[in-house]
This record gives sequence, structure tokens and C-alpha cells, in this order.
Amino acid sequence: MEYIIEIKGLTKSYLNKKALNNISLNIEKGKVVGILGPNGSGKTTLIKILTGILRESKGEVLIDGNKPGVATKAIVSYLPDRNFLYSWMNVQDAINFYKDFYRDFDENKAYELLDFMKLDRNMKINALSKGMTEKLNLTLVLSRNAKLYVLDEPIAGVDPVARDQILDAIIKNYNEDSTMLITTHLVRDMENIFDDVVFLREGEVNLQGNAEALREERNMQIDDLYKEIFGE
Repeated sequence: MEYIIEIKGLTKSYLNKKALNNISLNIEKGKVVGILGPNGSGKTTLIKILTGILRESKGEVLIDGNKPGVATKAIVSYLPDRNFLYSWMNVQDAINFYKDFYRDFDENKAYELLDFMKLDRNMKINALSKGMTEKLNLTLVLSRNAKLYVLDEPIAGVDPVARDQILDAIIKNYNEDSTMLITTHLVRDMENIFDDVVFLREGEVNLQGNAEALREERNMQIDDLYKEIFGE
């Protein structure tokens, strides 16, 4: 069994509060893994450490055998939970920006995804709806040939039609040589694409395992298990 992510005793503290408390977690290569929990559970802090935006307070994090940094940024494709494109750009500018920035960017794949998402290359970024912006951001992230894709709340706040298109794009463009880590609190919409799930509660791993095995063991869907754990 090969791991793309190895986490041992990870703690992240802000003043007197621990956003992550002594987490140990291994993520297998080739899996789609849901990181699940309500706001304040530590999901985004974990993502930001994995993507090299934040540094851990204690513990060890390895991505494909390397500590988060320059080497790992070259193999990790990250979708943050907010728009990251400049308002003066149009869609083609955004494609060019990514092509210049990332060696593993596949321009042909990007154009195929644009067609699938029904996005025009001449559309201005500042004229896009929230759903269209989310679809463009995802197009850019999925068009890299990365070892690890990290998607932070990819369907939050978008309408059901855009949500379905985004989920279809994730499923169709996932490749078994890569790993996908997805944070969400919209579990019902996304649970069918997860191989494994990790429940985070107040900065600690509450439960983790294979999604199908957990359904059988608990005799409930992952969404119902989520509601049971978090009282929602």
C-alpha cells in the first residue's frame, strides 16, 4: 500500500486555540477522499498545511515523501474555497496564466473542459456568475496533470445545475494514477464519489475509513452518519 500523504502528530495552534490537535492520518494513492466536518472543524487549516500555505506547529507532514514546499507545489493542484483569478482577465487570459505558471498544465484538456462547462473563452472574469467562476476555477485545477488534487468546498454556494456539472467534471477527469482530496459539508451531494472518508471534529480525527465499508457497518449513508456525528 502506497501513501501520497503521511501525517504524524500534526498540531496547528493559533494563540491559545488548537485548530488541529495531534492528527495522524495516511491517504492512499489513487483514492478520492472526503474530508468532512462543519465549519471550524479544522478542514481548511489541514488543507492549507498540505498546500504549503500554513506551517504546522508540531508534527510531520509528507506529500509523496516530501515536506510541503516547492517540490510538493509542483505535484499538488489546489482549488481554494474562494476565487483566485484577477478581475481584469477573461477566460482565455486565465488559461494562459495557468499555462505559463504550471509545467503540467494540459491546454487541450482545459479547452475540452471549457466546452463541457459551456464557458466561452472571451467571457470576462468579472462578468461570471458564482457558479461559472467555480466551474472555471475547477477547469484550471483539473487541467493540470498533478499527483494530488486538493479541492476545498468545490460545490459550496453554487446552484444545483452548476453543482451537477462540477461533480460530473470531477468524476470524468479523475485519473487513477492521481489522488483527490475534497473538503465539503455538502455530504449528500458528494458522498457517492468518495472511496474513503475522514470526519474531522474540533481539530481531531473523529472517524475514518472506507466509505462503502462504513455504510455497511453502520447501516446508513455517509450523509446520515455525518448528521449523527455532528448533530445536524
